[in-house]
Amino acid sequence: MNELKGTGVALITPFDADGRIDEAAFRNLINYVINGGVEYLVVNGTTGESPTTTEEEKLRLLQIALEESNNRVPVVFGIGGNDTSKVVKQLKTFESAGVAAILSVSPYYNKPTQEGIYHHYKALSEASPLPIIVYNVPGRTSSNIAAETTLRLQSDCSNIVAVKEASGNLEQIMAIIQGRNKGFLVLSGDDNLTLPIIALGGDGVISVSGQGFPKIFSQMVRDALNGDLAQAREKHYQLFEITRLLFAEGNPGGIKALLAHLGIIREHLRMPLWPVSDATRQKIINEAQKLLE
Repeated sequence: MNELKGTGVALITPFDADGRIDEAAFRNLINYVINGGVEYLVVNGTTGESPTTTEEEKLRLLQIALEESNNRVPVVFGIGGNDTSKVVKQLKTFESAGVAAILSVSPYYNKPTQEGIYHHYKALSEASPLPIIVYNVPGRTSSNIAAETTLRLQSDCSNIVAVKEASGNLEQIMAIIQGRNKGFLVLSGDDNLTLPIIALGGDGVISVSGQGFPKIFSQMVRDALNGDLAQAREKHYQLFEITRLLFAEGNPGGIKALLAHLGIIREHLRMPLWPVSDATRQKIINEAQKLLE
């Protein structure tokens, strides 16, 4: 799955003042990140506010992404949840034409054991018509996927091809990189850990902040993958502070504030999410101006 190497961006979902999807803004964003050099798009992740979008809206966002990308870059679609049978049904009935892979978050709230997580993904693997990227984000799910479980899944399920690791645990990530089979991809799920993860042998990132400054971010990743760590490190520190600020009051509030400042979207979220504070917004704008000079 070399097409999943490099920079994927977890796209936000733009809304208008009435809370409807702003389709024109979504198309603008897609073109902005593709022209900025990202390698692929991810639709319907947490950054896209998937907990508050309807099934019809999710599929409409995917349709727009496929139309607007027009085969210029691959499109990954998020299908996940904490009811295994429901996710299996979604995968079996999903119209998968044009989609490169499925990103599926580990079950949240239920707090399954490692054996439960393994059998959840094994059931998804058997049902999925597409390759699967496992998504480990214990800060949101309240349960970590242990390195041993990830390695077991990639060995037992041929269509589980990658993991998006947002545990922040570099020792765990190193254990996966060291123990994986050839061709299994390890992708950063933490933007500011992308460079160190690639330096340790990782294969790229599914990024939030990369849609704010895609040219700098995606080039940083390419530099790192090409072994030019000095150039990559320079770009990493260019983006370090603004990336920290984008997550200071949660995601996607920060990235929406930045994209609104850049004139790409309007800054609307669906409750219970709420826009960032004026103080944080101003800090984001100040850092953005430095990058735009």
